[in-house]
Amino acid sequence: MLLAAVDLGSNSFRLEIGRVSGAHIERVGYWKETVRLAAGLDGSGRLTKRAIESACETLARMNERLRGMKGEQVRAVGTQTLRSAANVDEFLLEAQHALGYPIEVIAGREEARLVFEGCMHTLPPSPARRLVVDIGGASTELIVGRGFVADQAESFKVGCVNTTLRFFKDGQIDRASFKRAQVAAGAAIEEAVEQFSRARWDEAFGSSGTAGAISDILRAEGWSDGTITSEGLLRLRQAIITAGEVKRLRFTSLKPDRQEVLAGGAAVLCAVFDVLGVSEMRTARGALRVGVLYDLLGRRESRDLRDATVDRLQERFGVDRRQAQRVGTLAAQLYARLAPAAPDEMAKRLAWAASLHEVGFAISHNDYHKHGAYLVQHGDLAGFSTSDQERIALLILAQRGNLKKVAAVLDDADRAAKILALRLAVVLCHARRDVALPAWSLHSVRGAIELELAGDWLGRHPLTEYLLQEEAAQWDKVGVRFSVRAL
Repeated sequence: MLLAAVDLGSNSFRLEIGRVSGAHIERVGYWKETVRLAAGLDGSGRLTKRAIESACETLARMNERLRGMKGEQVRAVGTQTLRSAANVDEFLLEAQHALGYPIEVIAGREEARLVFEGCMHTLPPSPARRLVVDIGGASTELIVGRGFVADQAESFKVGCVNTTLRFFKDGQIDRASFKRAQVAAGAAIEEAVEQFSRARWDEAFGSSGTAGAISDILRAEGWSDGTITSEGLLRLRQAIITAGEVKRLRFTSLKPDRQEVLAGGAAVLCAVFDVLGVSEMRTARGALRVGVLYDLLGRRESRDLRDATVDRLQERFGVDRRQAQRVGTLAAQLYARLAPAAPDEMAKRLAWAASLHEVGFAISHNDYHKHGAYLVQHGDLAGFSTSDQERIALLILAQRGNLKKVAAVLDDADRAAKILALRLAVVLCHARRDVALPAWSLHSVRGAIELELAGDWLGRHPLTEYLLQEEAAQWDKVGVRFSVRAL
């Protein structure tokens, strides 16, 4: 079985295809193109038309390599530049069409977690506490963990491209500009110095292009055996300053696509060494795309990290698990009637929303659906993309009250079906005890949705009948005909 990961980085786009062999994934294909997406942001924080076109051209070429692979075999993720782009929705619309697969924008901490997982799968097993530093185009991820588990993970908005554009935009390099770049990077990560202090880890690794390029330079110049050392970094720093211009950087191992951003990347790495007290760092081949592959493998083998994340949230916020299970089971049954052909991933989102629909109780019983939606949308939820969190949060928000707050998404038949299923499940389980429904049906006839319950069940449950009639009135306000009657 083949799996594929697409990394839409701020500097480069990468495609990795792997074949699953037991618990391991063996590379069978790799493609990289330097896109410089971070450099495509204009003064208002929008990706320019040319930047979008260039990115889509690259993604269209990747589509050719991916052709024939099913959606569940491919995962594409976007990082810092897409997190910050004001017109990210416009970009995603065109980019997804070019690639032929959905693209998820992931949060900084989720990116860091995936980077760590990718690196650990390419390093020898060790009980040591490991620091991983990933300097990308527009962000730097710091992670400390043991085994495959990241204990601390943070993302900072400094990378090789945005640092280069800020301090070496004109291509000129001198001691003062390099110092300013290093100080600025250090200031960005200094707030996390306690989390990643030398006492918290045993050995350090660098991943991604910047660390690899610097390691290659140090080896080729005879300044180290490939290990990135404090002494080696100082010699590299001096060589960059002496060159005086980006175009005059001459290292035998330096690839042309890395030349323009070397100074920015080196300044960030010097800052990491200085602030965190790193003296030497080895490189790891894994990085983000490998982590995405192993995360995808886990999902396929029912080891979905997202389930564990939801479970931890339930525990942390004291969710009534029995009620969540009641609502979830019934919502799934209702949704299956409304969308019998829906993919498993769609049903999972509803299940997660049901599991967390009362998480807002931890803040207040009043407007708990609003509090819950906020917690889910803005939390750092391991395994979830930002778009996943937004969709689940919307379901939690929509579970009760006026539907006008979500009217904009009700034209989407699947979203409307999930919202109706969750709202009905919440109503039918309002007594917080197991519900023994009679024979029932839920179907759509000529655009109208009808819930039918056998016998006199409605008559024997007058409060539920009243709540269902109120529910019908809410749907009527947004132009959807929903009715309840006895069979």
